[in-house]
Amino acid sequence: MPEIADWELDDGMEEDNFMIAKEDLILVTGATGYIGSRVVDSLLQRGFQHIRCFVRPSSTESSVKRLSRGILGSTRIEVVKGNLLSPENCAAAVQGAAVIIHLAAGTGTKSFPDAYLNSVVTTRNLLEATRREKSVKRFVNVSSFAVYRNRENPAGKMVDERSPIETDPEIRGNAYCYAKVRQDQMVAEYAKRYGISYVIVRPGYVYGGGRATIPSRVGISTFGIFVHLGGPNPVPLTYIDNCAEAIALAGVRKLENEGEVFNIVDDDLPSSRRFLRLYKRKVKPFRSIYLPHAASYGLCWLWEWYSKRSEGQLAPVFNRSVWHAQWKKARYSNAKLKKQLGWVPAVPTAEALNRYFESCRSGNQYD
Repeated sequence: MPEIADWELDDGMEEDNFMIAKEDLILVTGATGYIGSRVVDSLLQRGFQHIRCFVRPSSTESSVKRLSRGILGSTRIEVVKGNLLSPENCAAAVQGAAVIIHLAAGTGTKSFPDAYLNSVVTTRNLLEATRREKSVKRFVNVSSFAVYRNRENPAGKMVDERSPIETDPEIRGNAYCYAKVRQDQMVAEYAKRYGISYVIVRPGYVYGGGRATIPSRVGISTFGIFVHLGGPNPVPLTYIDNCAEAIALAGVRKLENEGEVFNIVDDDLPSSRRFLRLYKRKVKPFRSIYLPHAASYGLCWLWEWYSKRSEGQLAPVFNRSVWHAQWKKARYSNAKLKKQLGWVPAVPTAEALNRYFESCRSGNQYD
């Protein structure tokens, strides 16, 4: 379970800051996922006693059982298997819920139709059920840093909750980015039309045990060699337990205004260069080449130009929109998250990185 910082143990203070009672029902979609299971843990740590976990029908028995470990006393964990593409399943899932934390999304697909279906259509179905369920006090939509545009910002500018998001996400050629932008827009539209109270959280790169890949913001492997693209850029990392804690708080904390957006990144973010150096030292050495920003931008421009000239025969995987979002130098802030939700990262970055590298060495995988 996530570690809880000392300041979080004052139960009296916590009770005053919660918008719901401990026994109120909280629905968590994607509850057996990498982040979802930790969100459930975090809610349990804070004493919430009634959690409904909505999971895919294909969820393994071990992943379902993990949700109920350490349950004591009057705590109730409901595990509901279903499909968010079914309006009937969505209606059953939200019934009686005070808070909905929506994590389920299409994350592993490169297909635009699949990503839209499994992130946008599913969210619409859940929102349709939510607007009819009068018990719901807040809908938490888990988005992503992928939605930020960063094209007009000068190099080194702060990317925060006020930063512009992609207006034409299809141009970036990334199905996940496209789906997340449309998902956020749908949540805001439903909130305006039907008065649904909502919060959007946007994690940076979530890392921890079971994820041994190097973030694409650091670089990419191609033709048998790793191309380092980030250089001195800070990497917007958030350790899995810290991220889950922030999402849980977004669901239950009192806020002055609904409709808030919170970026989730940890303190003391390492540069891309430092992250890669540590990975090579603590996990395994490998060959890499550093490509300066001017060169990587030029290659993205050339790739984009040839993709258009070839009428799409070469997919626009690398283009200037991707470069601005991934490899242009920027800074990141968690000030709003700390100020309004009272969040502090329970696992410091130095310790989190050590845990991550140890997991990579041992080959531990999340199931």
